[in-house]
Amino acid sequence: MQDRTGHDCPPGVTRTLRECSLFRGVPASTVKRIAAFTVVKHLAKGDYLFHRGSPAHGVFIVRHGAVKLHRVNLLGREQVIHVFRPGESFGEESLVAEGGCPADACATEPAEVLLIQRRGFLAMLKSQPELALCLLRAMDHQVKLLVGLLDDLTLKDVKTRFARWLLHHCPDPASPDPIAFQFPGTKRVLAAELGTVSETLSRTVAKFRDWNLLAVHGNSITLLSPRRLTRMIAGTCCSPEGRAGTPSHTSFARR
Repeated sequence: MQDRTGHDCPPGVTRTLRECSLFRGVPASTVKRIAAFTVVKHLAKGDYLFHRGSPAHGVFIVRHGAVKLHRVNLLGREQVIHVFRPGESFGEESLVAEGGCPADACATEPAEVLLIQRRGFLAMLKSQPELALCLLRAMDHQVKLLVGLLDDLTLKDVKTRFARWLLHHCPDPASPDPIAFQFPGTKRVLAAELGTVSETLSRTVAKFRDWNLLAVHGNSITLLSPRRLTRMIAGTCCSPEGRAGTPSHTSFARR
């Protein structure tokens, strides 16, 4: 993993900071000052940004590639908390909380990540307390991610979690027509993100194919009718395992 400081970082870093939702509404002059203590980190696939319990060094923003935040239990079972992609930030809680990192962060593909160093950012907070609102907004988003994950893992089955994942990544979930998009990762990472294993995910994909909900060609996924899938999740349409006009015992909205 290679690092470059903000003083010699490649062009475009300031633009990446400005386009990140973390700094929405922040003056350009302030963002430029933040860029001065931002470090650029280049990661190969499988490289770790940090491990659970290690010291927290600041806030991260994905510029290229993808980074998964995950935890592994004593039996080796992995749970992906979230896969962060370009423009997304994480680690904001490290600026205000004591203790080490709460999880592991690993690149799922070659990635470039910006690290806004903790010491520099805390110094700016003292002179520009309005930046604290940016942190509160970002941490609110992270809490909602965790609540959504908890809801998915405890109240929804794998079919529903996979359907929600498909619609989240679909460019137009309301379309009645087929929509194709690229699969952003590997099956193993997606299975961990959904709280299951690769074999179960493969069976779920096969069911969706049989139900004429999707087609898969290499890394390309085509939702044959995103609107239909949206209605299934909402409970306004029977799942393919039920008969038209009767409630299905496998309704996406109930399992």
